Amino acid sequence: MEPKPCIICVAITGSLPRKSDNPAVPISVSEQVESTHEAFEAGASIVHAHVRNDDETPSSDPEKFAALKEGLERHCPGMIIQFSTGGRSGAGQTRGGMLPLAPDMASLSVGSNNFPTRVYENPPDLVDWLAAEMKTYGVRPEIEAFDLSHIHQAAKMYADGRLEKSPYVQFVMGVKNAMPVDRDVFDYYRATMARLLPDSEWCAAGIGAHQLTLNEWVVETGGHARCGLEDNVRLDRTTLAPSNAALVQRVTALCEKYERPVASWQQAREILDLPLRQA
Repeated sequence: MEPKPCIICVAITGSLPRKSDNPAVPISVSEQVESTHEAFEAGASIVHAHVRNDDETPSSDPEKFAALKEGLERHCPGMIIQFSTGGRSGAGQTRGGMLPLAPDMASLSVGSNNFPTRVYENPPDLVDWLAAEMKTYGVRPEIEAFDLSHIHQAAKMYADGRLEKSPYVQFVMGVKNAMPVDRDVFDYYRATMARLLPDSEWCAAGIGAHQLTLNEWVVETGGHARCGLEDNVRLDRTTLAPSNAALVQRVTALCEKYERPVASWQQAREILDLPLRQA
């Protein structure tokens, strides 16, 4: 049996890292498109995107997302575009203001949890509204599981029809005050997915220095990988990552180590049941 291709998602910018942390963090739309194109050529088939204001603060401006989507579609044809509806860039329904642009995917956090200095609030009414908007505009959610309960909630939302397709779930590990990087927990998450959502695909993200650890765990165990400057601005303790593409290349090296092919954008769309758009 051929090993499953590994989908690589590149989280290019996020809401927190700044140029002062690493000059390679892409802030403007043109920088984001260029950085994504390099990562796409290196093997990434999904781009997870936030937008920023000129002063580098987070934004939820649909016009910025529209400009980014247009640039990505032109320069990275076929790549899966995933927009963030995370809580750092806006409050309430402003977090989903870009969903009418109908990106391929969008992140969906289905429960609250602690972050380093605050509570990441995802109240049930907002979760349901975001899920409904995604359904309306044909956007595939990626469930952000910061806690075990979020996997259970995703399964419940799928069972009662709030999610149309079997959920694509991302384990987020290593956020301070949330779920630590723990192999027993990771393996239990995988077992929970197999039990509650046996037809679902899953991926994982490790924050900071844990990015490479999670990359290796998922490649080894048949999941899909997320990397990028949003989660980690360094290659190691003393070396800044020169680009998002460099972090993608670490994952492709792991795929070679574990003899897993890197998913093309066509394969990624097939695995995630997304329309096959022409390049």
